[in-house]
Amino acid sequence: QVQLVESGGRSVQAGDSLMLSCAASGRTLSNYAMGWFRQAPGKEREFVAAVNWDGRSTYYADSVKGRFTMSRNNAENTVALQMNTLKPEDTAVYFCTMGGDCAYVDEHWGQGTQVTVSS
Repeated sequence: QVQLVESGGRSVQAGDSLMLSCAASGRTLSNYAMGWFRQAPGKEREFVAAVNWDGRSTYYADSVKGRFTMSRNNAENTVALQMNTLKPEDTAVYFCTMGGDCAYVDEHWGQGTQVTVSS
C-alpha cells in the first residue's frame, strides 16, 4: 500500500521561502512520477509541479514557474518542493502525489500540509 507523508508546511510572510518534503513508502519511488497539487480555501485542487521518474523532466504550473522547484531523491524515497518568493495566493493545503507518469501523476495522494502566506 502506497503511503505519502508531507511535511514542512507552516505560516510565513510574503516573500519568504519554504521547503516541503514528501516521504513515500510501500513502493519503489524510482518507478513512478511524483507531483504536487494544492487546494486553496473555497477552490478546487490544482496542479503545481511534477517530476518524472529519474528527475530529468519537471513541469510547473504557470503560477509558480520560476519560483518553485521540485526535486527528488530516489535513494531516500523522498521528493521536495522548494518554494521561493511566496505570495498570499500560494496559501493552500499542498498534497504530494504519485503516478505512473507525469500525465497521470495524481493516482495516489498524501494527506496534505498547510502553507499559509501572510501579506
